[in-house]
Amino acid sequence: MDSLTAATSSQHQALLRRYGASGGPAVGPWNEVMASLLDHRSVRGYKPDPVPPGTLESLVAAAQSAATSSNMQWTSVIAVSDPAKKKVLAEIAGNQKHIEQCPLYLCWVADMTRNALISAEQKVEFETMPWLETFLVACIDVAMAAQNAVVAAESLGLGTVYIGAMRNDPERVARLLGLPKQSFVVFGLFVGYAAE
Repeated sequence: MDSLTAATSSQHQALLRRYGASGGPAVGPWNEVMASLLDHRSVRGYKPDPVPPGTLESLVAAAQSAATSSNMQWTSVIAVSDPAKKKVLAEIAGNQKHIEQCPLYLCWVADMTRNALISAEQKVEFETMPWLETFLVACIDVAMAAQNAVVAAESLGLGTVYIGAMRNDPERVARLLGLPKQSFVVFGLFVGYAAE
């Protein structure tokens, strides 16, 4: 089997897994990134194995390379490793025990604090700070950054799943993590090796 036939076969199999035999897009351009994206799945069971050294830094670098609206840099991420904090976060998330079990738990923060501090320091009013649009843009920027981190994690053979239940009690989450005002955890993210 030549490489073109193998690639077409790989693409066909990936599309069948994602869409089933009854549908899906037509065959088009294909590469390893496309294959990885179509192979995505949410992982809710993790091995206790730690992620390789430097993984967090690599994921943050990928996240920081995402698009950001007006170059405002609204995103912060907090890696939570303290078992006591992970236990409380699991409770907030409806007793999702896998928060306690996953080796790397990331809280993705819409962080408007930095820009408020810059505004105060420079004595320049940041007119858009109280706007709903500004908050939405911050949340969208967080989602784009986190998705870059997910793609990077999966390219390294790691599993991921988003946890929107951090919004069940955002004030308690903010207190637990010591967030400043104008910062909000949009969602959590597990990263680790999928259990069989």
